[in-house]
Formats: sequence, C-alpha cells, structure tokens
Amino acid sequence: MFHSFGKHFLYTGLEGGSCHSQYGGWSNVWFLLSQCGVCPAPNGQSRKGGQVKATATYRILAMVKQEQKESSDRPDNTAFTQQRLPAWQPILSAGIVIPGFVLIGLAFIGVGVGLFITSQNIQVLELDYTGADTANPCYECGRQSTKNCVCTMEFSLSTLFKGPVFFYYGLTNYFQNQRRYGVSKDDTQLFGDLDAIKTPTSDCAPFDYDGNNRSIVPCGALANSIFNDTFKLYVKTNNSGKKEVPLDGKGIAWWTDYNVKHRNPDVTPLKDAFKDTVKPINWPKPVYELDTTDEYNNGFINQDFLVWMRRAALPDFRKLYRRITADEYHDGLPAGNYSLEITYNYPVLTFNGRKKVVLSNVSWMGGKNDFLGIAYLVVGSLCIVMSIVMLIVYAKFKFPEED
Repeated sequence: MFHSFGKHFLYTGLEGGSCHSQYGGWSNVWFLLSQCGVCPAPNGQSRKGGQVKATATYRILAMVKQEQKESSDRPDNTAFTQQRLPAWQPILSAGIVIPGFVLIGLAFIGVGVGLFITSQNIQVLELDYTGADTANPCYECGRQSTKNCVCTMEFSLSTLFKGPVFFYYGLTNYFQNQRRYGVSKDDTQLFGDLDAIKTPTSDCAPFDYDGNNRSIVPCGALANSIFNDTFKLYVKTNNSGKKEVPLDGKGIAWWTDYNVKHRNPDVTPLKDAFKDTVKPINWPKPVYELDTTDEYNNGFINQDFLVWMRRAALPDFRKLYRRITADEYHDGLPAGNYSLEITYNYPVLTFNGRKKVVLSNVSWMGGKNDFLGIAYLVVGSLCIVMSIVMLIVYAKFKFPEED
C-alpha cells in the first residue's frame, strides 16, 4: 500500500482485479504502475499481470524521498507559523469613531493652548549687528577688513528679563550642513591622537598643511571658520557709569562632545603636544591658547570650539555663547539701560549673511517655539471639524434607515 504526497498519486492496492488510488485519478499513477504490469490501462487494455517489480518500487521510493526533501523547508504546522492564531478586530461604528475624534481633538487643543501660552511667556530679545545698514552702529566695522573692530549697541529693558538668561549668537544664510564642509575635519585628531596631529587626514584638504608642509591643528574647513566675535555686556548705573554683567561660559557645550568625542593629547604641558604644528589660517592664536584665564578650557575641549564644531542642521541658526547666572542676576536682568560691546571679527556680508545677538530665557518646554503649539491647535481643530462632518453624514444617510 502506498500513499499520496502532494501532486503524486501512488498505488494503494488491488480490489477486484483493478487498481485504485487513495484520492482517485489515473494521470500520475497509471503511467508508473502500468509499465510494471500491475494496473490496466485507462482505455481498457490490460498489461501483463504480476506484482510490482523492483523498478516500480525504486521509483516510488524515490518520489517519496523527493517529496520529503521538498517539504523540509516548509514552515511548521503550528497556529503561529500558519497564521491561525485568534485575532481581534475592532468594528468601527459612528458611535465609536465620532466621539473618538472629538476626544482626540479636545486633547490636542488643550495641549496646544498650553504650549502656545508657555511659548508666548518666554522673553526673547534680538539685536542685529551685521552692519548692512548705515544706521546700524556696526556699519563701519562691517565695511572694514581690519580685525578687532569694536562697536557698541544700546538697548533698554522695561521689565525684568527673567532668569536664567541665555546669551546666543546667530547667523543666517550659513550652510553648516553642507556635506563637503561637514566632513572637513579629522575626528581622530580631535580625539587627541598624536599621530593624527602630525599627519592629518586628507579630508581636511586644503586646510591640512601649510606652505612649509607643517600640519594645521585643528585641521579642516569647519575648524578654520570658527566664529570669533566676542561680546561684553554692561548695565548703566545711576551715576552715568556702567557695570559689566558677568557671562558664564562653562558647560555650554554638549556633554557627549566634551566627554566622549573630543580629547586633549595626554601630554604635559599641552603646548608640547602641538610642537611643529601651526594654527588654522583664520585663527588669531593656537588651539592651546584659546582661553588664557582657564588652563582647563584649552585645546580640543574648549567650550566655544565644541559649540562651533556641533554643526547646525539649517542655514539660519543660533548657538549658545554664554549664560547669565551670577548671584546678582540669578532672577534675571533687571529693568534698565544696557550696552553691548562687540568685537567685530567675523565677516558675513560676502555671502549675504547676517549676524545677531539673542537674549532668551527658557521654560519647561525649552526655548520659544510657537510652531509646536500652533501645530497641536491645527490638528485638534481638524479632528473636531471631521467629527462634525461625520456626524452630519451619519445623520443624513443613517437615521432614516433606522426609522
């Protein structure tokens, strides 16, 4: 007796002198067995009688083995692999969908109102000092090619500028996300590797070596174009004098940039690690002298350097320059008259860019961002409108049928 495997119909026995297949059909069985003289042909002509010869047995066994071999890669016959697990599918009706849209809309509107009001309460003061207009106090500095040109901008605060106050510099039309510009650096060098300091990667070209074949440290266009304007903030006193507002530059960079991505060479003094190297072309001083007031804020872990090396995603951006956190200004900048002294070094007019100073405070949601609250309000309003439309459609086409 034989059995059926897939498309193959195998001989199962003799009953009353005729051959039978377990599932019926002669197309595959007869050709094999009729050749061996066991089964008659379909047209009524009989073959010579006798038992199944060894040849037929061999062929049948070969077919069985072949079928078993083909089925070895099939998924197991389980509820999981054959997708027979019980499933649940919600039946969406008007009584579920319409209230659901209303609840979602109300939730989004509530969150949007909270975000928008919070954003409106954040104070922001922007001062453009590009010098593109003749009325701007920095107009002359913007037109001169001399370094360290100083200009002063005056501004007043009518109310308390709540703290903590963050001091940013902003640039527009500056594409830090340009691919070639972004890869123009040596990460191994910035990690403090002495070999990379002597032989920077070719990605830094043409800012890798100077004319005397001395390595530039740090190399690359990104480091060479570091923002180098400096600022001093003063508050005017009653006796026509002025008092400097302390600006805190510690901890303004990302933690990962300071502790993970960048390292100074393990050499003391730090200056010896940069022997026989030169500073970037546009830098006024070498990397190991960036901060003369704090020896631990030099080299590749200088806070201003780290902030600049963290590239911006958009062409209009601002970067943190300082924080105003002194005890006297813990609650913020009091109302009064202020002056901002700017050392103008960074040229932007050549590429139609602009520069600005931004004073801002923050809230639980971060800095000022009206878009997020507006987006929630729009989505919530659309959900409410869609629920009203669905209710009208349902009332028009469904209620008459129920009546």
